Amino acid sequence: MSPILVRPVREQLEHDRVIRLLQAKYKRKFDVAINPGNEQSAPVGTGPSPWYPDLVLQERGRKLVGVVEVETAESVNNLEAMSQWVAFGKLRAQFHLYVPASAIDSTRRLCVDLGIPVAEIWAYHSIGDQLRFTLVQKTGPGLPKGSPEPKASPAKVAANGSGRVTSEKPAEKAPAAKAAPIKAMPAKKAKPPAPAPPPPSPAPKKVAVKAKPAPLPPPPQKKAAPAPAKKTAPKAANGGKAANGAKAANGKKKAAAPAVKAAKRR
Repeated sequence: MSPILVRPVREQLEHDRVIRLLQAKYKRKFDVAINPGNEQSAPVGTGPSPWYPDLVLQERGRKLVGVVEVETAESVNNLEAMSQWVAFGKLRAQFHLYVPASAIDSTRRLCVDLGIPVAEIWAYHSIGDQLRFTLVQKTGPGLPKGSPEPKASPAKVAANGSGRVTSEKPAEKAPAAKAAPIKAMPAKKAKPPAPAPPPPSPAPKKVAVKAKPAPLPPPPQKKAAPAPAKKTAPKAANGGKAANGAKAANGKKKAAAPAVKAAKRR
């Protein structure tokens, strides 16, 4: 831990978690000593004030191979670089620097301005509960042959200061081989494409015809009752009797008239 910096609790927990993950990766080939948090169990350098990097890599014969320093977003600054990075860069061992992906640009600028010989710069970022490491810059020959290096994340991201890294391990340029001249062959005329067949006409849709309901039979008609016959005979008889009576009365009147006249004459 830096003697001039007090990290927030959350960043300190993430810092120590990265240290332990790197310890598990390097311990297969090296003797790895760590100084997480405020621990100072693995010093490097000579003199009255040794340094305590986050990871110390040693071969089996206790020969110092490299030192690894893990930084967080708060510890990537000019004061931290001048107090620790410059001293680690002067050691007779490789200096590896692990920083958050969002601090790549600042780290490169500080290393160039202060002339710090960093062998490798790695970026780390979290995906869910996992941490991924991506190699950003490599200037030294690397660790001794056979030593494991932290696996870089498969995804490629851009180093624009927004938490992304441009590329993984820089590819070495191979010498370009001279290619023999190739004679150009005359291009064959391409045949015009055959016209596409017309699309099939859609089948006519069958329209279902609804059957008309059968007409209902007419209701049965009621037969009208025969009208009663009028009795005309009695009226005729009565009328005949009346007519005969009137005629008889008239005859009697006419017969009596001459008798009256005869009596007057007398």
